[in-house]
Amino acid sequence: MISVLIADDQEMVRVGFRMILEKQPDITVVADVPDGVSAVTAVREHKPDVALLDIRMPGLDGLEVTKKISGSTKVVVVTTFDLDEYVHTALENGASGFLTKDAGPALLVEAVRAAAQGNALISPQVTVRMLEHFSRPAQRPDLGLLTAREQDVVREVARGLSNQEIASELFLSLSTVKTHLASVQTKLNVKNRVGIASWAWRAGLVNS
Repeated sequence: MISVLIADDQEMVRVGFRMILEKQPDITVVADVPDGVSAVTAVREHKPDVALLDIRMPGLDGLEVTKKISGSTKVVVVTTFDLDEYVHTALENGASGFLTKDAGPALLVEAVRAAAQGNALISPQVTVRMLEHFSRPAQRPDLGLLTAREQDVVREVARGLSNQEIASELFLSLSTVKTHLASVQTKLNVKNRVGIASWAWRAGLVNS
């Protein structure tokens, strides 16, 4: 059973998310709170597997909450429909992914399950577009940190492919893909797939 905390200053959002998630046989909502301070307290009390955090909340915003809890709880950041530069900071602070408030029920459930499994929800329509928006070619990281094959894998992560899809695309075994990703995370000092994808965009790998 995946335990979830919902933190959002809009009651309708909290109620809607709770209704969607509690319909799933493998998900339970342990608390929903209206601000960042309450979110940190609730995480310490309930120790949820996943926290859904709004970015703009009273007290502590979602960025600060993410920084405080991402070491113990997987975080999925919730943002508005338009690209929000704060999302980039949230991902760098350890968030496992993000979704928009108008995301459908299936995407919400998928994001929670992906985070609980240690993966990140990389939506080609949303996440990759955000990462492309924040890529800064003038400040490209050193590609020499990774082997050619690791660069291939990283490029596919940034395109939004799952491990299985990457294995099929690159004619690799699933275990080999996982091995490459573990090595990449260590070399790049990033916490998850979103960090890998962000690095790929900044390095210019996706358009290469």
